[in-house]
Amino acid sequence: MENRRTVLLVSTAAAFLTPFMGSSLNIALPTIGREFSMTAVALGWIATSYLLAAAIGLVPFGRIADMTGRAAIFTWGSFIYAVSSVLSTVAGSAVFLLATRALQGLGGAMIMSTGVAILTAAYPPSDRGRVLGLNVSSTYLGLSLGPVLGGFLTQNLGWRSIFWLNALCGLAVFVLAITRLKGENHEPQKERYVIPGTVLLGAALTGIMLGLSRLPKPAGIGLLAGGLVCLAVFVRVERESRAPLLDIALFRSNSVFAFSNLAALINYSATAAVGFLLSLYLQEVKGLSPQSAGLVLIAQPVMMTLFSPLAGRLSDRIEPRYLASAGMGLSVLGLALLALVGAPTAVPLVSAVLVVLGLGFAMFSSPNTNAVMSSIGRNRYGIASATLGTMRFTGQMLSMGVAMLIFALFLGPARISPATASSFLSAQRTAFIFFAVLCLAGVFASLKRGHLRNGGAAK
Repeated sequence: MENRRTVLLVSTAAAFLTPFMGSSLNIALPTIGREFSMTAVALGWIATSYLLAAAIGLVPFGRIADMTGRAAIFTWGSFIYAVSSVLSTVAGSAVFLLATRALQGLGGAMIMSTGVAILTAAYPPSDRGRVLGLNVSSTYLGLSLGPVLGGFLTQNLGWRSIFWLNALCGLAVFVLAITRLKGENHEPQKERYVIPGTVLLGAALTGIMLGLSRLPKPAGIGLLAGGLVCLAVFVRVERESRAPLLDIALFRSNSVFAFSNLAALINYSATAAVGFLLSLYLQEVKGLSPQSAGLVLIAQPVMMTLFSPLAGRLSDRIEPRYLASAGMGLSVLGLALLALVGAPTAVPLVSAVLVVLGLGFAMFSSPNTNAVMSSIGRNRYGIASATLGTMRFTGQMLSMGVAMLIFALFLGPARISPATASSFLSAQRTAFIFFAVLCLAGVFASLKRGHLRNGGAAK
C-alpha cells in the first residue's frame, strides 16, 4: 500500500508538470511575439515545437520502457525536462527558444509515456478509475494554475520566469523519482527494438505539421503529401513487423482500444487550440493584461479539476463510453458558442462558455483513459499509455496545425495587432466552427467503441 501511494504521488506530480507549462506559456505568447517580432504562424510554433517532439517520442519511449523498465525512462525524462527549461530561460532568439521547447517535448514524452503505465500497474482494476481520476485531476490542476501564475509571472517578472518555475518543478519531480520510485510492478519484455518505425513516424508527423503551417504554398503541399506518404508506409511496416513500434493488431482486434484512442485524438484535435486562440483574443482584441487574461482562462481547467475525479469514479460503475460521449457532446456545445465570440462579446460570457467546455472535457477524459487502460493486459500498459499519449499530443499538435493554417490563410505574414484584429476574429471564428464539427464527429467515434466487462475485457 505504501508503494502504491508513492507511485501515485510521483505520477500525479508529473501529470501536473507538462500541462502547467503549456497553459502558463499560452498567456505569455503575445509578450514573446513582441520581443522576437514573430508572426501569428511563428507564434504557433512555440507551442507546436513541444507538441511535435512529444508526439514523435511518446510511442518509442513507451516501447523502450516496456522493454527496459519504466521507472528509469520516467526519471531521465524529468531530468531532461528540467534542463531544457533552464536553457529556455536564456533564449536570445526565436530559433533557440523553439529548439529548447523541442528538447522539453522529448523530456515530456518520456514522462508521459510511463507515468500512467506505472500508476495503472500499481493498482487493481477496481481502483483504477479513482486513481486515474486523481491523475487527470492533477493534470487539470496544472492547467488551472498555469494561466493564473503564467499571467502573474509574465506581467511582473517577465516570460522567462515561467521557465524558471518549470525548471524547479521538473527538478522536484526528478528528485521524487530518483529517491522514491525504487521499484515497479513490471517485468521488462525482452524484445528487439526496430528503428525504421521511429524514423517513419517522426518524418510523417514533421512533414504533416510543416506542411500545414506552409499551406497553401507549393512547399506546404509537398511537405503535407510527403508526411502522409510516410504515415502510410509506417502503418504498412508496423503491420508486417515482428517487433512493431506500435501494435497495429491492437487497433484491428480490440474495438474498445481502437475507438477510445480515436475519440481521444479527435477530442484533443478539437479543443487543444482553445487556450492559444483565446489568449491572443483576450490580450490583442479585448486589451486585457496577461494577468487578467489568465484569470479568464482559468474557468475551463477549474471545471476539469473539480469534476475529473467524479467522472473517474463513475467510470468504475458506468460504461465509460456513455460518460465520455456525453462529455464530447458538451464540448461541441462549448465550441459552437465560442464561434459566436467577437469584439463586442462581454468577457464574463467567454468565461461562462469555458465552464461548459471544461465540464465536457472532464466528463470525457477520465472515463476514456479508464477504457483504454482496462481494455488490454498488464504487460502492454506501457505501449497503451504511450499510444493514448500519442493520440493526445498528436491531437494537440493537429489542433495547433489547423490554427496556424487558418492564420496563414487569413493573416498571412502579418503580426496580430489592432490593425489586423478584424482578420484575426474571422480566423478565430472559422477555427471554432471547424473544431465544433470535428468534435461532433468524435461523439459518434466514442459511441462506436464496445463495452468493458469484468474490469477490462472488451466484448
